[in-house]
Amino acid sequence: MKSNYPPACSEELYQHLKNNIQKFDIRTHHGSGLKHAAVAITIVEADNGEDAAIILTLRSSKLKNHSGQWALPGGRIDPGETPEQTALRELSEEVGLTLDKENIIGRLDDYTTRSGYIMTPIVVWGGTNTKLIPNPAEVSSVHRIQIEELLRPDSPILEDIPESSHPVLYMPIGSSWIAAPTAALIYQFREVAILGNHTRVADFEQPYFAWR
Repeated sequence: MKSNYPPACSEELYQHLKNNIQKFDIRTHHGSGLKHAAVAITIVEADNGEDAAIILTLRSSKLKNHSGQWALPGGRIDPGETPEQTALRELSEEVGLTLDKENIIGRLDDYTTRSGYIMTPIVVWGGTNTKLIPNPAEVSSVHRIQIEELLRPDSPILEDIPESSHPVLYMPIGSSWIAAPTAALIYQFREVAILGNHTRVADFEQPYFAWR
């Protein structure tokens, strides 16, 4: 897929993302009995020191829920917190990257999961010279996934399942893949922030293991 986005982690890229997100009319979700969480889609310098990347983690195998899965830094919103505050707190707690509200670019659509959460994605600018230190209690490893990887021609992967009229969404990463709900949030980031499209993802289904 071709895109005219600025590949370097630069002021030009920051403005590109901000302009696209500001044009997007976000949708919030509400539902009784659902827990509310926030995650950080954080743009940092890639491992090569040139291109831009987003931060993904592999959750610790010791965690009770969704252990060993790909994830964006995030967690449940504490009483009195905004989604933005939660995303920044979890970013600091999980990968050791402490930022403030001036680093927030904006929000994307809420996404309701099969496991009973409303997830609010917060797009955050991490910038260059960022040191990431995984918290071993929550994170097995932390990864910088180049934005270019999100634009692969084989992405996204859609799979039909008999239990739903909507396809399961996956995002291929390297020789592996990430499943919704995380994949749905990353896909909307690609479509809205990078490509400037007004793409919704609420109807994309999640694989069976994410239903618990």
